[in-house]
This record gives sequence, structure tokens and C-alpha cells, in this order.
Amino acid sequence: MRPALARIDLDALRHNYRLARQRHGGRALAVVKANAYGHGAVRCAWALADQADGYAVAFLDEALELRAAGITQPILLLEGVFDAAELAAVAEQGLWQVVHHEDQIRMLEAAPLAAALPVWLKVNSGMNRAGFVGPAVAQAWQRLQASGKVSDITLMTHFARADEPQVISTAEQLAEFDAATRELPGPRSLANSAAVLGWPDAHRDWARPGILLYGADPMPAEGNGLRPVMTLESAVIAVREIPPGSPLGYGARFVAEQPTRVGLVAMGYADGYPRTVPDGTPLTVDGQPSRLIGRVSMDMLTVDLTHLPAAGIGSRVELWGKEVPVNRIAAAANTISYELLCNVKRVGVRYEGGEA
Repeated sequence: MRPALARIDLDALRHNYRLARQRHGGRALAVVKANAYGHGAVRCAWALADQADGYAVAFLDEALELRAAGITQPILLLEGVFDAAELAAVAEQGLWQVVHHEDQIRMLEAAPLAAALPVWLKVNSGMNRAGFVGPAVAQAWQRLQASGKVSDITLMTHFARADEPQVISTAEQLAEFDAATRELPGPRSLANSAAVLGWPDAHRDWARPGILLYGADPMPAEGNGLRPVMTLESAVIAVREIPPGSPLGYGARFVAEQPTRVGLVAMGYADGYPRTVPDGTPLTVDGQPSRLIGRVSMDMLTVDLTHLPAAGIGSRVELWGKEVPVNRIAAAANTISYELLCNVKRVGVRYEGGEA
């Protein structure tokens, strides 16, 4: 069996949720959209079922998967509904929905609903991606209240740069949100993962932790006590020695400067490991630090075993996880940990821990 594997530590997931809730105070929706950032939405939701105040997903199909698996807590649709036909399923399944543009209000006003629905009204406080601005927030709130289709309204916004504590835009967004909602009653939800960790002024009624649940710290100065949930690993499947001056892999990017012992590893960009990482990207072999050499190919990559004489066929290679932070690999690939975790595919998945 091919040794490429993603180990999912559900105890770490539970630890990270507890940490988020403790740091924020109030209640917290566990964000499990995009298959729980590549970790498995159903298994992660069940691991948190005795702790989570609710969950957040991107759209209806993701929520229906959780309901079909027996998840009964509140589930928020962060993108809301895309057409009026979805409102019947939202009502039937007891879901919560974000309303962030005019058409979604019209759908609710016209919908023949048997019962009123909870709504989260999104304020565009400066990200300029979705939501109502300034006086339009109160107008939207009043229309929702007058529709008779809404049971309660939570006011929310989303931060564009909360992971950059040195810039003032998050403070500006906070001020804009407060100005737009000052006269409106109801609970508030502002804090994403970075705001949970770095912006106490954004700690209101509901938090929405996402990436921090999976142990990838969104703040530049890590040290918040998060535990990595996914360990991406494989094994050495072949070994060869190449002399000085020998190229290795596609494009001959790596050329040996000395006699080099090369380990071939069953992991490639088709599995989700990024092709763009350079020579020298860190990894571990049997728990010992080493480095990637040569370009990542579709199914395989190559690692330096020159300084590890005991390593050979079968040696465990960690690409990221408890020994190699995923943020380091993301930085080497000039991307973010979210993308790497969401892109993992084709490898085996093994769930560990997660008991209450």
C-alpha cells in the first residue's frame, strides 16, 4: 500500500476549539467549510459535537452533509442561499443563513415559509467583498424585521487584515461596524481566527474560528498554544547516491555539489504537496531534520539523506505536522496554510483521538 498518509489528530482539534472559546469568551461557531479545511467535515464536526456551540459552512450542500451525518447543532451558511428554492431546505433542516445582499432579502420577503428563520446580517465594514454599508445596514435590518420571515438577527462582519496586527485597518473596520449597528439590537459576531487571537476589541457574542481550529496559527508571531491537527507524511521508497555535478529531477534544478544520498518519497503535487517549494524546504526523516532537493513531481519528491546514514527504504518522512509547521511550507510555497490543507487529496486518511 502506498505510504502517503494524512493523520488527523482529533484531540488536537478539540484542544484548539477550547482554546479559541476561552480566548474569545462567549460562543463560537466551528468553521468546517471546505471539508473542514481538508480534514474531513463530518469527522471533525462529530469530534466537536459535545463542545461546539454550532458550526459554519460555506453553502447548503455542506450543511446537508452534516445534517445527514446526525449533526444537530446550529449550522450557519456563510454565503447564504443562492436561490429561493434553497430556503425550503434551510427551514426544514433548521439552518441559519447569512444575508449579505439585496436579492437575498427579496427571496426571504417572497418566500412562503411556515416558520421564521434565524438570519445573520452581514455588514461591509471595509473588506468590500460582501455585506451592507453604512445606512443600508439599518435599512436591511428593518426590512428583515418587517418581512415576518425572520425570527432573530445576528449582526456580523469579516476582517480583511486581522492577521496583520501592525496595520490599523482592523480597528477602522471595528469602528465602521459599531457606527453602522449602534442603534440595532441583537448579538454580534466579528472575530475570525486572527481576531480571536489578536484583537480583544472584536470579542463580542459569537466567534467564528476557522484555520486556528486546525492548528495553523494565522498570526505572524506564533506561540498561541495551537496544536497541529493534520500531519502529512509518507515514506522513502527508494535510495540512490549521485556524484558531484549530477542533476536531479525535472528541470535539473538541483545539482549535487558533493556525493549525495537521495531518498525517493511517495508524495507529489497530485497529493497536495506544493510544486512551487524550493530546494532546502524543511521536512523530517525518522524525526530528524532534512530538506527537499529537486523539483516536486506529480507523484514523488526527493529528499537529502546524506547526513542520515541510518535512513533508508521505509523511513518515515513528515512533510508537515507536529515536527514541521505547515506555515513554514506555505511560506516556502509563497502561499498560505489554508490552501495547502484544503488541497490535500489522494492520500490515505487516518483519524486518531477525539474522545471526550
